[in-house]
Amino acid sequence: MKIQPPPGMRDFYPPDMRRQNHLFNAWRRVSHAAGFEEYEGPIFEFLDLYTLKSGAGIVSELFNFTDRGDRHFAIRPEMTPTLARMVAARANALPRPIKWFSLPRMCRAEKPQRGRLREFFQWNVDILGIDDVLADAEVIAVAIAGARELGLTPAHVVMRISSRPIATAALASIGIAPEQAPRAFELVDRYDKLGSDEFQRQWHALAPQVNCDQLLAQLEQSDVEQCLSLAQASGPAGAAAADQFRQLWQWLQAFGVQEYCQFDLKVVRGLAYYTGPVFELNARQGGVRALLGGGRYDNLTALLDGPSVPGVGFGMGDAPVLELLSDLGDHQVAEDTLDAFIIDAGPEHFTQAVQIAAQLRDMGVACDFSYKRQAIGKQLRQAEKRAAKLAVIVGAEFTASRVLTVKDLRTGQQQPVQIAEISTRIPELLRRQ
Repeated sequence: MKIQPPPGMRDFYPPDMRRQNHLFNAWRRVSHAAGFEEYEGPIFEFLDLYTLKSGAGIVSELFNFTDRGDRHFAIRPEMTPTLARMVAARANALPRPIKWFSLPRMCRAEKPQRGRLREFFQWNVDILGIDDVLADAEVIAVAIAGARELGLTPAHVVMRISSRPIATAALASIGIAPEQAPRAFELVDRYDKLGSDEFQRQWHALAPQVNCDQLLAQLEQSDVEQCLSLAQASGPAGAAAADQFRQLWQWLQAFGVQEYCQFDLKVVRGLAYYTGPVFELNARQGGVRALLGGGRYDNLTALLDGPSVPGVGFGMGDAPVLELLSDLGDHQVAEDTLDAFIIDAGPEHFTQAVQIAAQLRDMGVACDFSYKRQAIGKQLRQAEKRAAKLAVIVGAEFTASRVLTVKDLRTGQQQPVQIAEISTRIPELLRRQ
């Protein structure tokens, strides 16, 4: 019986793992360069952790189960609740700022589609314990650095940035009451998914007094200062949000990432726990969904019986990024290479070849050998297919005088190397270009 992988799940053959590791290595380099520390959590959590944050409706989107102790769990669909739980548990002991990142595997029980799978990896970057908008700017700058590291330019992607308080003020200016704003945000966030007709139907049920065209025109407003003026005039909270957003933009310029950034009121991020600036990284072409989403959340740890710890962060899924890179045709990932391939000149030298391979591996030299006894020429071709830098040939010279023949497969040059010198000569040859 032939069994396929479950829908929305992926097998990672070696070439796929090379692409995946290329992505993970880029994300780790950028995270470490900005002073973030890596953390992890369990693959499943108590179901209450997710319903507490997002409500009972989230259950249908999760792979959840009951264990033998009649406890209700869910496979993690995102990392922020786990992060909040971990920080809440040790909030008073953790030094500020808390700058953490992770690359977890997660699952969502939803219909698989291009760039959005049931099982995925996600780059999560968060700063907690700091309520200064500088933290928001740094998180956005790190996200953009991750895009740059993968070769994505402002011609490929755009960071769309808004603010929940500013968007609330903009909606209030056309008659949307504050208590209607959360539901309005949910609808706006799902506009592309719902389509125009269904959006208008649901919007009319929410706020029949506000014309949909008027709403969409307001959301298309790209004049930052005009929107900030609306927020400024809406009261103390709006004025504070406007000042905060101006500071955010100044810091983004200081980080040198403003060419990627664009103000966009339509970015509202439907999740209710966002309290300040929100942002999305989108591809400019190719029809790929948002590559990244995030924002400020200042109340999440308090929901978990911990002190209120301000936070800001994002999550960036691997699937849409890999789709975009493939679409652009510039996802160049180096082949896995060997430092050396050990070749025996005859079956009588094979044991010695294996011993030399073991010695080189102990030195940290990546090497392999052929399991099949065959002519030197065929072994050399095998070494070339494996992209080995050196071929180390064990033959009669080794038996007679403990001398190996080392061929540089990058240049075609070969030379004798005494076995006693192998620990210095092989690394020296590998360093040459």
